[in-house]
Amino acid sequence: MRALAKAAVSMEEKPMAPRSFWKGYLKLSLVTCPVAMAPAQSEKEKIRFHTLNRKTGHRIQSRYIDAVTRKAVDDDDEVKGYPRGDNDYVMLEDEELEAVALESTRTIDIQVFTPKESIDWIWYDTPHFLTPDDEVGEEAYAVIREAMKATGMVGISRLVLYRRERAVMLEPRDKGIILWTLRYGDEVRDEKLYFDAIEDLKLDPKLMALVNRLIEEKTKPWSPEMATDPVQSQLLGIIEAKTKGKPPRGAKADQEKPSNVVNIMDALRQSLGSSPKTSNSKTSNPRPSKR
Repeated sequence: MRALAKAAVSMEEKPMAPRSFWKGYLKLSLVTCPVAMAPAQSEKEKIRFHTLNRKTGHRIQSRYIDAVTRKAVDDDDEVKGYPRGDNDYVMLEDEELEAVALESTRTIDIQVFTPKESIDWIWYDTPHFLTPDDEVGEEAYAVIREAMKATGMVGISRLVLYRRERAVMLEPRDKGIILWTLRYGDEVRDEKLYFDAIEDLKLDPKLMALVNRLIEEKTKPWSPEMATDPVQSQLLGIIEAKTKGKPPRGAKADQEKPSNVVNIMDALRQSLGSSPKTSNSKTSNPRPSKR
């Protein structure tokens, strides 16, 4: 009985994987296997608010209003419109929108492979876990995954997700495959527009040595705790206090703005907990010299 109770407890404590929101097929030439997909990100813990009527405490409902007649529009009368002029639109029905790119709604057909390092991080959009959907298809899934691992390649395909056809990248990860939606070409700005104006500077080797030491002292293995949300924690504290009828703690005072660094060498030495060898330091050049 104790063993059964212990097993039941362990089963309850084991976290359950979220349900798949998409099912279809992974295809490479004539090799096909059924797959399922779930989002790799979760917003379950994010605090969400409703808009209320302060006087009654009731929730407020949002409705679409006709911009001209100012009357509420029924759900059945809502339709997508593409602007072609002032107050002139081409109406598109849901059936017409859904008819576009039907072949990619349920099949991830890998047409191209490319080296993973050739796709810059800025193209990555949203990650998803792609898993085999039955035991029969696991071998085909594993073959595609291991082949990508061995060659250092990722697969590129197209898929209808979130009502739009998107380019997607398939990346092997351990025993699974991560499917990344990729940003559209017109969504990524050219970095040269921002970085080309930055001047090339000849940096002092002593400054670089001190910065390298500072980086070494502050280096730690990655942990999800490094990406916690302090604002969310403070909001939860306020909500808990108000639930118990207690006044919430006051907001933190504005942090003092850092002053302009006059001497980089002195600032780095102070950061490392060391001081200049002499009080009359000669390192007074506030900026590295230009080439």
